[in-house]
Amino acid sequence: MSKQTRSEQKRKWKSMLDRLPFKRSQQTEEEKEEKKRRKRSRKEEKTYVRRLVPVWLKIIIILVLSLLSLLIGMMIGFSVLGDGHPLDVLRVETWKHIIDIVWADK
Repeated sequence: MSKQTRSEQKRKWKSMLDRLPFKRSQQTEEEKEEKKRRKRSRKEEKTYVRRLVPVWLKIIIILVLSLLSLLIGMMIGFSVLGDGHPLDVLRVETWKHIIDIVWADK
């Protein structure tokens, strides 16, 4: 193998670069303008869809449904498992009694 001189290496790399299909420096003004026109037309073609239900309303709906399901679950649990009246779970006295039982000294 023979060692290539620096000038031979440069020529080799230059010929390889010349064979590449696209070089930015060789782009003509017309091609640049065409590219800009295509980019503008793509932007104009975009259509924005308005959401049927906004994000803030979705969050509120999820919170309300979660609280509703929590209340329904507490009412079912209190009436079926605890043999109590379903609406008693919504009374403050019931929760005070439960807290007293849990934190009572043994």
